[in-house]
Amino acid sequence: MQDDFGFEPEGFEDENLDGEFEDFEDFDEVDVKTRTAILSKNDMIALLCVKTATEGGAICRVDPREGRPSVQVYDDPHQAVEWFNRSLRTSLNNGWQVVYDGLPLEG
Repeated sequence: MQDDFGFEPEGFEDENLDGEFEDFEDFDEVDVKTRTAILSKNDMIALLCVKTATEGGAICRVDPREGRPSVQVYDDPHQAVEWFNRSLRTSLNNGWQVVYDGLPLEG
């Protein structure tokens, strides 16, 4: 198999994958929802994101004052959304302004 530039990786062999994914046919589609808030304060930009599915959720915070993003995982998607809203409200009370609030941007 060649890529768009006519390059065929060394040792690459075509594989027949027929039937390889039959075990996954019983899985239900997961209802994944995401929301991203971009915040601004004193020449700083921060991100607050939540992603939920039927079985749980996660919140990610990117704070320019911190060395690394922080992630909190929840077993309950409703609890993840509740804590996202609390965190957003706390940020607003602390002087942050919402620049964007919606679906993650792509492109």
